[in-house]
Order: sequence, then structure tokens, then C-alpha cells
Amino acid sequence: MAAETAGTARQGGTSGSDGGKAAARPAPKFIHLHAHSAYSLLEGALPLKKLVELAVADGQPALAVTDRNNLFGALEFSEAAAAKGLQPIMGIKLAVDFGPLYPEAERNKRNIPEPLPSLVLLAMNEEGYGNLVKLSSRAFLGDIADLSAESTSDEEDQEPAPGVTPLPGDASANHHALSGPHTTLETLACHAGGLICLTGASEGPVNRLLERGETDAARTLLKRLSGIFEDRLYVELQRHGSRDDPREERVEPHLVRLAYELELPLVATNQPFFAVREDYEAHDALRCIADGVVVAADDRMRLTPEHYFKSADDMAALFADLPEALENTVEIAMRCCYRAPKRAPILPRFAKSETDDKEAQVKAEAELLRRQAEEGLEKRFEIFEPAPGFSREDYDNRLAHELSIIEQMGFPGYFLIVADFIGWAKSKDIPVGPGRGSGAGSLVAWALLITDIDPMRFSLLFERFL
Repeated sequence: MAAETAGTARQGGTSGSDGGKAAARPAPKFIHLHAHSAYSLLEGALPLKKLVELAVADGQPALAVTDRNNLFGALEFSEAAAAKGLQPIMGIKLAVDFGPLYPEAERNKRNIPEPLPSLVLLAMNEEGYGNLVKLSSRAFLGDIADLSAESTSDEEDQEPAPGVTPLPGDASANHHALSGPHTTLETLACHAGGLICLTGASEGPVNRLLERGETDAARTLLKRLSGIFEDRLYVELQRHGSRDDPREERVEPHLVRLAYELELPLVATNQPFFAVREDYEAHDALRCIADGVVVAADDRMRLTPEHYFKSADDMAALFADLPEALENTVEIAMRCCYRAPKRAPILPRFAKSETDDKEAQVKAEAELLRRQAEEGLEKRFEIFEPAPGFSREDYDNRLAHELSIIEQMGFPGYFLIVADFIGWAKSKDIPVGPGRGSGAGSLVAWALLITDIDPMRFSLLFERFL
């Protein structure tokens, strides 16, 4: 069944591939499914283009970028990968509050609580990507924001997966700010469609429970996740070989035993944060900046030099005893066949026209802009006098000239948008500069209170702006 699904996904999934060339390629040994870019802020040190180059250079046909709690780089990654003939797999590493299934661990020596465990989620299709977007948004806004009030009808109809007991709606409300961006198990269950889930390795809930010796709790949690994701749940293994932190090695036998007991597939990942081993020390300094500690501190987060972008051969040698964990990286890539869409910006409409004709829309917005600009200029002259050497008529003529050019270029809506959010910021006592760059040369911008610089008083040219 999995092979059949994978074959179907492959037909439409690999971006920019040529049928004949793809057939000539050797079968891939391994595909990275847990890579971090620089969009894992103060954590990842790899620009997206560099990540793509590394995957292409190693002959890997696909790559998943799973930045922490965000999709900031999704479109950039999708475009960069497609341009190089690499299949982009859209993903996220998402912190999850499991409620009573995962009690908080003891605090460390600096009285800092253990961060919430994370899962890796990969989009198989359009539904999955849409759910990634919703989950990421909720992670930052918190479930207390109750996005369902503004959701579409299809979202409202989504129910938790079978076997999932909903948690209280405000389960994470009281500590959302302290825990950072995260979602709840209930929310995850409602938005699991089209997603593949990896258990998160050492930062995942299963590994952490096993580290504490809570095997029964780990089994229960795996069953709960299996009820949510069904055949889309994979038990994630990593081998970074740290002598200072042997948790991976210590937990792995118990993790594999649980996976076999529950008939869950294994998958091998590496979680690269930097390109080569030699980048480790620089990356370690970056992590210290993120945590606000010095490099010499004892009780701090440390990675290993093995968190570099390993080649497929490196991973094949590392997991030679578990070939199925390597093969499943390829299977997962074949099950994913979605690329983030790119389209022109959709701007809000400030004036309604009788038709949806674009030209009529621009004219309607131009009339609104003209009215607001003329009213704004009138208010300006209630306080200011015309600049020396200019009359009120000169100002009116220049305003008309600028408005005609703005309308010809189709930008009335743009000015209305900027005036709207600048006005909102000022009304909330948010500091706004008086004007910078060539925009200060616009009398329309001054009349709309976007800027506070009279361009005629300082001989500034509108033509420098538009």
C-alpha cells in the first residue's frame, strides 16, 4: 500500500525533473527530512540556497526544510529548490503541549524549565500545507485567539482523529508566553490531514519520556499519535554520537523496541544546522547568543560537530544496521508532492466599483485617494503656511500632477494602504519616522500624513520617487 501511494506521489511530486533523466539516476540511499535553515532563528546557520546546493551536490532528489515553529522560508525554499530540479518538501518542527500525557520535567540548575517537546510535520499535499500554515499561525497566536472564529467552513467541520480525547480549550493559555510558540495536541489532531509526522528524535516527547524511564507513558503517547496520523506516523532515529550526551544511544534500543511492538515504521534523520564539521564552533557561539550564555558555561544547550549536512553515503554507513530506516526517508519523500504556490500580492480594496474591472477599480481608488489628499492638504494648511516662494495654487497644481501620475501607474491603492497603517500606528503611539528616502519627495504622502516633510519647502522632487 505504501509503495503504491509512493509511486502515485512520485508522478507529480518531483519539481523540475525530466522523465528520461530521472530514470537514469541511481536509486537514492537517503533524503534529509529534518534540516534547519537560517529561518530557525539563532539556531540554524544555513541559508536556504546553501541547503539546496548541498542536497543537489550530493545527488539527493528531494529535501525537507523543517524550521522551528515557522514557515518563514517556505516560498523561498520552494522556488530555490525547483530552480535546481530538487523536490521541495514543506515542513515544520513544531512544539506541542501534550497536557497530562507529558508532565513537565524538573528544572535545570539555572531554574529553567524543560522546553516543550517537538514533532516534525511534513506536508504531503495541498491540504497538508494548509494545515501547516494554520498550525504555525496558532503556535504564535495561541489557541486562546480561537482562530476558528475566522476560519472557513471546511476548517470548522474538521473533527479530532478517532481515539483523541480533546484537551481543554485553554490548556496552554496560562503559560503560552512562557513556553514560546506552540500548539496543543487537540489542535494538532484537528489539523492532521495531509501531514506526515516524525516523532522528533531527542527533542520529541517519546524520546524524552524514555530518557526518564517512563516506557508506559511513551507507549501511550505513541498510540495517541498513531490514532491521529494512522499510517503517516514514523518513529525518528538520530545518531550524532555525542560522548558528553549519550541519550540518543541510551534511548534507541527502547525506541526501536516500541516501534516494532506497535508496528510503526522507523526513519533515520540527521538534523543539520550547519554545512560542514568545521562550522561547529561558530554555530556553538550562535547558540550561546541565542541562550544568553557564555561558551564556557557548563549548564547550557550543546549540539555536536555531527549536526552538519551529512551525505547520503555518510548516513548509509551510519545506519547500515537499519536499512529500513534509510529506505523510509525515500518513501516519505515519494509520498510528498506539494510545492508552495507563488502568486502576485493580493491587495485590499479601499473603494468599491460597480464592476470587478481592474481599470474601474483603479479609478474608484483614485477618486478616493484624490479626496483624502485634498482634505489632508487642507488640514496641513490649517497649521502650516506655504513654503517661501510658493503659493497655495502651486501646492494644488503639484498635488494634481502627482495624483495624475499615481493614477496612470496604477498605485492609488498602494498609497491608501500605506496611509491606513501609518495612521493606525500613530493612533497607537507607535513611533513613525518623519519620512525617509525618495518617498519624502511626495506631496501626496505629506497630505496623507504618511510623511511629515513638506517636499516643496525643501525642494524635493516627486520624480525621484515615481
